[in-house]
Parts: sequence; C-alpha cells; structure tokens
Amino acid sequence: MAANEKSSKSLGSLAGKVLSQPSATKAAKQLAGSVLTQMPDRKPSPPSRKGK
Repeated sequence: MAANEKSSKSLGSLAGKVLSQPSATKAAKQLAGSVLTQMPDRKPSPPSRKGK
C-alpha cells in the first residue's frame, strides 16, 4: 500500500463493528485493527458553545 492511501470511512465503520463482536475470529480482528490504523487522522472538533 502506498504511503498516501487511507481506508474509507465506511470501511472503518465496518471494522469497528467487527471488533465489537465477541464471536469474531482472531484473524478478523487483526484485519479490522489494520484497517483502523490506516484511517485518516480525525480533525479536532471545534469547542462547543453550550449555554450561549
């Protein structure tokens, strides 16, 4: 995989679901973890303005 390739948001969501399943195999969990490490970094969310 090239250095600039990243996993898609939908693939990351699917990988998260696999990791949350107790019945998932070790291989499936390793693959899902690999997908999640290739996700783009999240941008910090702006501070909330509650109460204004």
